[in-house]
Amino acid sequence: IAIILAGLAIGAGLGVLIFFGFGDVNSIPGIQILARQNESRPAPEVDAPAPDFELDTLSGEAVRLSDYRGKTVLLNFWATWCAPCRLEMPAMQSRFEEHKSDLAVLGINFDEPESDVQAFAQELGLTFTILLDPGGEVQKLYRIRGYPSTYFLDADGVVRIEHIGVMTEDQLDGYLSQLGVGG
Repeated sequence: IAIILAGLAIGAGLGVLIFFGFGDVNSIPGIQILARQNESRPAPEVDAPAPDFELDTLSGEAVRLSDYRGKTVLLNFWATWCAPCRLEMPAMQSRFEEHKSDLAVLGINFDEPESDVQAFAQELGLTFTILLDPGGEVQKLYRIRGYPSTYFLDADGVVRIEHIGVMTEDQLDGYLSQLGVGG
């Protein structure tokens, strides 16, 4: 009986919170911290500069997004368990090989073990830059909500196109053409 009464009391308390709201959300410590972090880190948006970051490649080399100024950049957020990611990667690899002088492809993996990411890249024959994102910090910076998510940046580092979900080869070619690569 005591367990049932305790459960009812907890349920009633949660019901009151949900019905009447949580009051001043900023009074919750974790919420304040998140709000401050997001205020200082703008989300990427079309026609605005892409937020810069630094991550390590699979070979351990630290690279910054800003290192790729002067090239069109395809910035792809993905995971090894993501079937749509696996479907679109060969087309990205192909376009990278065709347009190496004008195009940088950066595949940002979501916080998976390096050995899993390396095996995935070898299996698909990926030679474009694969970046490791321990803790998913860059994923948070870009506010990634689903995989795959892709941003196309112009040579000045400005976001020109955002694509969420799997890309067909025609879509990929169209986006690259809009940015003056290929086509």
